[in-house]
Amino acid sequence: MKKEEIPQDNGALGKIAKEVTYVVDENGNYSTGQSTGWDVKTEALNVAWHDVEAKIGAAKQKVLNGEASPILYFMEKKIMDLNILASYTGYWKWTIKKHLKPSGFQKLPADKLKKYSELFEISLEELKNPFKQSE
Repeated sequence: MKKEEIPQDNGALGKIAKEVTYVVDENGNYSTGQSTGWDVKTEALNVAWHDVEAKIGAAKQKVLNGEASPILYFMEKKIMDLNILASYTGYWKWTIKKHLKPSGFQKLPADKLKKYSELFEISLEELKNPFKQSE
């Protein structure tokens, strides 16, 4: 892309920051240019965020239905998967899978609950009762 072809659409961060884009200058050398956004990219990000919000909503419903522990909800809310959660907590994935079940969550000792609450940046009370304020 040439410098004069850089999209200057109103992006999600267009009023706050500009995005650096690699371009070809008039001599055919790679250079950088700034873009305020690109409609195609903004739409793709909107679709991705919609998917994230849908996963959070589904996780919330599973917790409310007693099908999953609050760990699933906060994992989705923080955009984590099992591998990420395992690497941050130091727990094996199969251990976390047990914690994702309501029966496994109820048996967790205080130190493990504290580890999850610190990772999710919430209080122990919020981890145990995630929807108390919103109901």
